Amino acid sequence: MEERNASEGIGRGFRKAILVNEHFVVYGVPAIAVPIFSPVEVTAVVRQGAGLQVSVPARSGGDGRAEEDRDRLEAVRRIVRTIGLSERERMIRIRCVDDLPGWSGLGSSAGFCVALVRALFMALNRPCTDEEVNRIAYEGEKVFAANPSGIDNTVATYGSPLWFERGGSPAWEWVRPGLPLWLVIGNSRMPCRTRDEVAKVARFRRARPDLFAGLLRDAAALGRDARRALEEGDAAGLGSLMNQGHSMLKRLGVSNERLDEMVAACRLHGALGAKLTGGGGGGCMLALAADASSGAAVVSGLKRLGHPAICVHLPLSGGRLRARDTS
Repeated sequence: MEERNASEGIGRGFRKAILVNEHFVVYGVPAIAVPIFSPVEVTAVVRQGAGLQVSVPARSGGDGRAEEDRDRLEAVRRIVRTIGLSERERMIRIRCVDDLPGWSGLGSSAGFCVALVRALFMALNRPCTDEEVNRIAYEGEKVFAANPSGIDNTVATYGSPLWFERGGSPAWEWVRPGLPLWLVIGNSRMPCRTRDEVAKVARFRRARPDLFAGLLRDAAALGRDARRALEEGDAAGLGSLMNQGHSMLKRLGVSNERLDEMVAACRLHGALGAKLTGGGGGGCMLALAADASSGAAVVSGLKRLGHPAICVHLPLSGGRLRARDTS
C-alpha cells in the first residue's frame, strides 16, 4: 500500500565511455565521451518523518542483498542538502537499480547522481532544468572522484556525445559522429576507486612536472585529432588514436598488467583500437570494433580470458537521446 503523505519520483542518468583523454581532462585538456545507453535508475520517496535510507538491490548475478556504500550515502546527503531538503525534517528513501554492478570506469556514480537529482525533483513536484540537474549532480560526484572534471555528470545528464574542456567557454559542445560506433567494454574484475587514481596522477605531476607538461600537450593534440576522426567517420584513425591514448595513460601509471593484457587481446582479435576507460587501476577497458561481427569476435576473445564483456552500438544520429526515453 502506498504510504500516506508520501510522494515518489523516478530518475535516470546515463553511463559514459571516454574515447580519449581521461585524467588529462582534469587539467583542462579536451576529452571526448559518449553515453552508454543503459541508464542507472533511482527511485526516491519523500514523506513525513525523518531519516535517510539508501538501498542498491544486487543484480546481474549478485546475492540479492541491499548494500549501503559510504561514498554513495555521502553523495546522497550532499545532493539532498544542495536541493534544500533535510533528513531531519523529511523521511527520504532512495533505491538504485544498476544493471552493471562492479563495472567501474563507466561513470555509474555520475549516472547515479544525475538520476537521484531527477528523482528527488520529481518527488517534490518541482521543475528542474538539465543545467540545474548537471550542477547539483556535480556536487555528489565530488564524493566519488574528489576532483572531478565534470565530464561524467555532463554526459550522464545530456545523453549525447560530447567534447568537454574543463574551464573552457563553453565547457562542452555536442559532437556529431560521422560513423556508427561499435564499442566493446571489458571488465577487468579488479575494483578501483577513481579518487585514488586521480591522486596518483597528481603525485606524478608533482614528481615529474616537465614530463607531465609534455603529456598534456600531446593529449591536447590527440583530442583534436580524435574529434576530427570521429566527425569525419574515420574509424581506423580513431582506433589508432585510442591506442595512443592508452600508451599515454600507461605512462601516467594508471594502467596495469591485466588492463594491458585485455587491450592487447582486443587488438589481436580485430579491434581497431583499445584502451582503458575511466580512472584506471582496474575497472573497465574500451575497444572500437568495425562492425557487429567484429565486436562479437572481440567480446569472445575477452571472455576466453575470463573477462566479462559486452558490445554496445551507438547508431549514427545527430540527435540526443534523453534518459527518460530508455528503460
